[in-house]
Amino acid sequence: MHTGSSARTSQSGFTLIEMIVVIFIIGLLATWVAPKFLGQTDKAQVVKAKADIQSFETALDIYKLDVGSYPTTEQGLQALITPPSSEREAARWREGGYLKKRKISKDPWGNAYIYVSPGANGSFDLSSYGKDGVPGGEGINKDINNWDME
Repeated sequence: MHTGSSARTSQSGFTLIEMIVVIFIIGLLATWVAPKFLGQTDKAQVVKAKADIQSFETALDIYKLDVGSYPTTEQGLQALITPPSSEREAARWREGGYLKKRKISKDPWGNAYIYVSPGANGSFDLSSYGKDGVPGGEGINKDINNWDME
């Protein structure tokens, strides 16, 4: 049963003006919020590199306790997962290595960590050259070194 007086005359949905206003508001929010979150990625990568370096330092210290010295520059960080070639050192090397994942990870930007022993700043120097992968730099490109971390 259809009565003429109860017929619906309005349409539901959004008008073009309402859609433009919503898109404009979303755009304003995105320009305000996105930079705050995008900058966090760079900070997180620096924090990750520092944590990796500290983890390597701990593994290197345990290596030294077991073997009697830090790995040479030539042995590098690989010595933490591969037994030394010297029989005397190999006999004291910890079965299974010194890193849980048995893998030398790269820095957050995909570059190898730089290991030098003996180091110019201590028993060994351990660094990431930052995002640009070259020595020096500022901001996200600044080197991260074991000798100047808090």
